[in-house]
Amino acid sequence: MAAVGAAALVAAAVLGPSAYADTQSHFTHQPSKPGKPGKGKPAKPGKPGKPDNAGDDDAHDANGHHDPSATNGGKSLPGDVGLNLADLRPTAPPATPYEMPFPCSETWSGSTRSGHSPSVRAVDFNYPGGDLGKPVVSAAAGTVVTVVVGPNKPSYGQYVVVDHGNGESSLYGHLDSVLVSLGQVVQTGTQLGTVGRTGNASGPHLHFEERVGGAVVDAWFHGSRFPMNSSQASQNCGTVAVTDIPLAGDMYGGRSAEVMVYRKSRPAAFHITRSGVKERVIKLGVGSDQPVLGDWDGDGRVNPGVRQPSTRQFVLQVKRKKTMVRFGKPGDLPIAGNWDGTGAWEIGVRRSSSAKFILRMSDGSKQKVALGDANDLPVTGDWDGNGVTDLGVYDQATATFTLLAKDPMGTPFTIAIQFGAPGDVPVTGDWDGNGLTDLGVWSPVTAIFTKRGAVAPAGATGRVKKLQFGRAAG
Repeated sequence: MAAVGAAALVAAAVLGPSAYADTQSHFTHQPSKPGKPGKGKPAKPGKPGKPDNAGDDDAHDANGHHDPSATNGGKSLPGDVGLNLADLRPTAPPATPYEMPFPCSETWSGSTRSGHSPSVRAVDFNYPGGDLGKPVVSAAAGTVVTVVVGPNKPSYGQYVVVDHGNGESSLYGHLDSVLVSLGQVVQTGTQLGTVGRTGNASGPHLHFEERVGGAVVDAWFHGSRFPMNSSQASQNCGTVAVTDIPLAGDMYGGRSAEVMVYRKSRPAAFHITRSGVKERVIKLGVGSDQPVLGDWDGDGRVNPGVRQPSTRQFVLQVKRKKTMVRFGKPGDLPIAGNWDGTGAWEIGVRRSSSAKFILRMSDGSKQKVALGDANDLPVTGDWDGNGVTDLGVYDQATATFTLLAKDPMGTPFTIAIQFGAPGDVPVTGDWDGNGLTDLGVWSPVTAIFTKRGAVAPAGATGRVKKLQFGRAAG
């Protein structure tokens, strides 16, 4: 089994001077008609040459009522509240080398206004001739740490937050569609979704924030501060079409686990290694789905599955038969395991906001287990070989696994094992077929699996094996 994971790949910024401009924006903000929060219905794109009226309504993004899944919203810098654009003091250049959140060469206009929530430093972007459905791409490399989906979400509506390291992050709000998963690694130019008007928005536009410690700061693109209320061509030209997600499991009944990747392409598919023959490909799901593996029929082999974040629905496939199970919240990460040690496997999720695993037992009941912190990625495996799947987490910043185990008296304890390099993605599987799950990592930079050899997960590291498989994110 393997976790859905990501790495923040941050390079040094090329800095340059800039200043605010007070030029007139090509669109105006208008409040939406009274109605229920979060009902933002898609609007028709404006006619060519006539921009859509767009902006955030008076309910305000970060200060209105939030769905419990709507986490990591921005906030205003101390002292910024109530100030106009002209009164603001420029913030320091970011360490992150941001580009505009749109494909290469597209020209977008960005504006703000007094009372713009959560900060007047946030940018509302519009495209001449209509923006609804236009691609939104990551402004810099990083890890997707928040995904909020659903047609009736309030405030930011459907939105994504990408963590870039150094305490810096970016937010993309009011999206019409979301095309990435929680924990996914993204590169500069990876498509996150499409422009919309979900949440408290009076028209289609992208609400964009660059943040430090969650506080909105000045937007910088291509090494220069963005002149608010102006138009600029995107130089975000290093797009990465897809990103592979590593997994592992015994798919052929040979006891030892095969490594594989879930490729977020069209259609999405599992690509599985096979000794001496061409890789096996199983098409399942779409690019925004989250992959999961499990022995759904109890025959001793893992089968493919996906979870659709927007619907919370697991799609579990055995041969050509599919089973649908709805479980968790949209922002959860899917996991699977044999929680009771008998028969077919069960599903579960890990919720970053609470740092808890939520397991769906065979009788439909739930069991919650707290482990790790919000930034950790989930891993599962049979650490002691008793047939029951155990839990663990991986801290990408320190390249450390924390495994939850039980002593002979049933008392839980944790084991910390450092393996891999910062930014690696965790992968677990029984590499030697001895009935104990082993640890491993996958590098999104090199597409190399590194399998840890040990007599037991907590044992001393033995022979380490490497295998290059999948597509590097670069």
